[in-house]
Amino acid sequence: MESLRIVFMGTPEFAVGILEAIVQQGLQVVGVITAADKPAGRGQQLKFSAVKEYALAQGLPLLQPINLKDPDFIAALEAWNANVQVVVAFRMLPEVVWRLPKLGTFNLHASLLPQYRGAAPIHWAIINGETETGVTTFFIDDKIDTGAIILSKKTVIDTEDNTGSLHDRLMELGKEVVLETLVRIAQGDVATVPQIETGELKTAYKLNKENCQLDFHRKGKDVYNQIRGLSPFPTAWCYVVDGEMRWAVKIYEATFVETQHSEVVGHWKTTKKEIDIVVPDGYIKIKVLQFPGKKKMKAQEVLNGMHFSPQCRVE
Repeated sequence: MESLRIVFMGTPEFAVGILEAIVQQGLQVVGVITAADKPAGRGQQLKFSAVKEYALAQGLPLLQPINLKDPDFIAALEAWNANVQVVVAFRMLPEVVWRLPKLGTFNLHASLLPQYRGAAPIHWAIINGETETGVTTFFIDDKIDTGAIILSKKTVIDTEDNTGSLHDRLMELGKEVVLETLVRIAQGDVATVPQIETGELKTAYKLNKENCQLDFHRKGKDVYNQIRGLSPFPTAWCYVVDGEMRWAVKIYEATFVETQHSEVVGHWKTTKKEIDIVVPDGYIKIKVLQFPGKKKMKAQEVLNGMHFSPQCRVE
């Protein structure tokens, strides 16, 4: 078995879970690469990535390149003398980087490849109403998420899962798969499988304000899936319009009740305790939401402080 010298590349909390598992397993991490610090919040203070915070706490060598082809960065990376690189939720690597280690560079992706290649695989699996997903390790090549598959494992998506709960479950599954992948690489026991592109391939597009906006003219199940697929981040939203007032409202939790009716689609219906939005085949019952400038609240809390007319609607 070959002794591993690992460089880890990643940025968000999902990547931290994997890096932590590698460290706790006693494997040698010779360096960590993460995103550059970015201004955040009203004060625009520099914010460290989750991976940077963990690396600093563990005393791991750290690089934060802006340009992955920069000669100084490449020289520093070579000096670590790694023989394998592990990438989790980072960015596309140039060939000069991924070809560097003798035993290869592999990525952990939070989907069952080739489905849901791209930036937001956990979100889109739920938004599209999938009943299962998983994680995949693959050797990086010159395209995005297309390399030869090393290992994959599945998990069920429950009808009440949101991106938060599925994220945590996939992170645990990812720990197992990455550690098993590293063992196989160390043993020289890796049998890869090319990605076979048959049937319809679904893409995990980058999320933005437009594709997070809710359309209540769609089927209720699709609206419900979009809400849970975008919760707790970046969050589904819609405009609530009441007379001259128009608010951009975030919706974190809801349920869908399917039923026939003759009501106007998009009507924002309220009682003393409940907020319902009319969809073509039933009602979206809002559980947790956030109005601009206010904290996240349960529907009844909103109704305790705000009153809506019978003409209130969403758009």
